[in-house]
Amino acid sequence: MHIHHYHSPIGMIEIKANDDALLELNLIKENENLSSDNSIIQSACFQLSEYFEGKRKNFNLPLSLEGTEFQKKVWKELQNIPYGKTISYADLARRIGHPKAYRAVGSANGKNPIAIIIPCHRVITSDGNPGGYAYGLKIKKYLLDLENKQLI
Repeated sequence: MHIHHYHSPIGMIEIKANDDALLELNLIKENENLSSDNSIIQSACFQLSEYFEGKRKNFNLPLSLEGTEFQKKVWKELQNIPYGKTISYADLARRIGHPKAYRAVGSANGKNPIAIIIPCHRVITSDGNPGGYAYGLKIKKYLLDLENKQLI
């Protein structure tokens, strides 16, 4: 496994990949600098830089997801939420064919192993509140504002 620490506007992001796919992307508090010459990690860093500069709306990286079938279904559907748009947890539950499972959808959303690239930050509550975010509401708001600013 290859690990790289990427400095972003929202903090340090740890990127993990094997030779075939991206495995994890997490915000971390550590200051240790790790770098890797893995081509998938290099592509992820390049695409993240473009995203934070407002030049990229879609990511094109191979992903390898470890989780339950339900979680994988949620994570796959998250990738269908357009850049700059939001949907509710209830809408996401309906989209995957489990309309009453919005709490389970919220739990799966919170366990998303590849933040930003799988845009779990685009899911909000039915009443329009931001809901939760594994890395805090300040970062969720930053990501949503970044995307909305690019659409103007």
